[in-house]
Amino acid sequence: MNRTLSLSLSLCVLLMSLSLQAHSLSVSDDRLDNAVSEAGNWLAHGKTWREQRYSPLQQINEQSVAQLGIEWFFETPFNSGLEGTPLVVDGVMYASAEWSVVYALDASNGKLLWKFDPQVPRSTSYKYCCGAVNRGVAVWQDKVYLGTLDGRLIAIDAASGLSVWQAQTTDPEKAYSITGAPRIANGKVIIGNGGSEYGVRGYVSAYDAQTGEQVWRFYTIPGNPADGFENELMATAAKTWTGEWWKMGGGGTVWDSIAFDPELNLLYIGVGNGAPHNRNIRSPEGGDNLFLTSIVALNPDTGEYVWHHQQVNGDSWDYTATQQMVLAEIEWQGQLRQVLMQAPKAGFFYIYDRATGELLSAEPYVKVNWASGYDMATGRPIENPEARYPKGSKVQVYPTGLGGHNWHSMSYSPDTGLMYIPTLEFGAEFEEEDDFVFRPRHWNIGYKSGGPPFGQELTQAIMKNFPKAYLMAWDPRRQQEVWRAPYPYMSNGGTLATAGNLVFQGSADGYFYAYRADTGERLWQSDVQNGVMAAPVSYRVGDEQYVTILVGRGGAISMILGISHRGSGINGRMITFKLGANGQLPAMPATKNYPQTPPSLEMSQQDIDRGQALFNRFCSRCHGMNAVSDGSVPDLRHLEPVWHENFQRVVREGMMEEAGMPRFDDVLDEADARRVQAYLIERSHEDRALRESPGWWLAIKQWFYTLVAKIMAWLVN
Repeated sequence: MNRTLSLSLSLCVLLMSLSLQAHSLSVSDDRLDNAVSEAGNWLAHGKTWREQRYSPLQQINEQSVAQLGIEWFFETPFNSGLEGTPLVVDGVMYASAEWSVVYALDASNGKLLWKFDPQVPRSTSYKYCCGAVNRGVAVWQDKVYLGTLDGRLIAIDAASGLSVWQAQTTDPEKAYSITGAPRIANGKVIIGNGGSEYGVRGYVSAYDAQTGEQVWRFYTIPGNPADGFENELMATAAKTWTGEWWKMGGGGTVWDSIAFDPELNLLYIGVGNGAPHNRNIRSPEGGDNLFLTSIVALNPDTGEYVWHHQQVNGDSWDYTATQQMVLAEIEWQGQLRQVLMQAPKAGFFYIYDRATGELLSAEPYVKVNWASGYDMATGRPIENPEARYPKGSKVQVYPTGLGGHNWHSMSYSPDTGLMYIPTLEFGAEFEEEDDFVFRPRHWNIGYKSGGPPFGQELTQAIMKNFPKAYLMAWDPRRQQEVWRAPYPYMSNGGTLATAGNLVFQGSADGYFYAYRADTGERLWQSDVQNGVMAAPVSYRVGDEQYVTILVGRGGAISMILGISHRGSGINGRMITFKLGANGQLPAMPATKNYPQTPPSLEMSQQDIDRGQALFNRFCSRCHGMNAVSDGSVPDLRHLEPVWHENFQRVVREGMMEEAGMPRFDDVLDEADARRVQAYLIERSHEDRALRESPGWWLAIKQWFYTLVAKIMAWLVN
């Protein structure tokens, strides 16, 4: 009996292995170099090395898109946010999800082939600025490559889902993390990291894709001069820094965009913000602070520097150059040029000659007031000096550190010649932080960036009406907007352009849309029940074209601002559409049952106000400003009584560290933790009063708050 069972199990394992091997074909350098010719596959993060996110498939087009329906969906066990771009190779989908977990699915029906969980320790969650997210994997030959939240680079066998090798790319004693997708270049895996706000020094590394051995490492900013510099480039860069920047890390992390150009054999990296953000603190006597907020071109074989352009010299606003870089050939001033195009946080659309780094154009695509433009002779911005918020002043700056365009992927259509950008037009007050203290386990930005100092209802109304969020079609040649599609909320998803004259994008409030690529007319929509951050992909299996989008709210903007819409409590999903399909998602969860509101603590208003300040300083990056959660993490206004009974143990003693809740005993003593608890209880009372208000009264207040918000937006703009 046991022998029969053993033989049966062995046969099942063998058959599964053979099935997976039949699905998984080798992805050679030649296939990656010619990925544009494989219309049915999605072999790289941006589909091809050009990172254009353009699909030449056209079965789904402007005439047929109305017939699009859900073919299948796959649900993950978490609800902490999905940002990834799935890859599709010969009928198999490889998708990364929360906590760096990777799934291999049959791309035609969503059947799970294997799951790889790197077992990221939940106790390291304090290192992750922006949720337990991951933006994707890479494939090469017979392996899938993953960067994990705790800084590992892992090669996974594409057929079995088993680990082949692992490399620790970061110092685990420091607050590094990886959320970006690896890239493949000449048989090497390229990976960066994040963690600038926690005081780390940025770099990008290359590993041998077969063995996992480190080949080279390029540091983006100089380290401690007393330790010696890695090369002459770092010695030169150090001359643009002042003070003792290395004691606070300095920043410059390459946390997202990397692009490889096999034609020129160049690797382009986008370098992030400084640490702390405020230059007055990290580099008190000024300086450009190379290579912060720069595009840097490297030799992919050696990591040697080739050229760079610094978009924001001595950045003080959390502007980064880590947003997507698109490679293309366009006609520029009567000449065909090989270009790199980017629409990063700073609000300007940049075009470079990608061979030489020459800045060809830099024009604002959103409202910008930190600079009036660029001196094209020097490549430097023409700054507004007041925008650097001198000590003692408050200055309204456009864009905010959220950017005119953040990490949410844009796409480029060679058919229309347009770039499709998830855009945000938003300004905020900047004021230097008083008595700044560097704290390695916590955010270190060095300024107070003001949000609306109002109650819950008015704040939410302002956040809905004041920021201008829209999908923008931008003409790079003419450097002007062609059309826009507005959204009611910020933090909408990435985009996909197709040869069917379509642009796809998901929204923060839980819908998936298709637009005419040339005019912006909205042609189709589907209710996906939860907020969308990720960018869609399109692929073909057999004779059928599919479109897949990862759905699940979370991430920095959503979590910090408490962008809370429908779908709270729904786990992350991968949803796939096909013409003629009529699948349905499960019914939305029933109305939430709220726990009994706890009695107020005996605290003065001054203590409660201090609790609010402490909460917004240390807790809001996950649980939302003023304790309004986006739903991807617990809403602390609605805690069950048991958590109030154990509040000190959770907050100060690490009772829930293994579940992802950090301890805060390094910054909160028992009295301050109690003040935070008192504040949360008051917010609970406010929320209950709001929910129990008569419908007519709520309608009047909503009308009034919306009117106030629109008047404020009109006055500012």
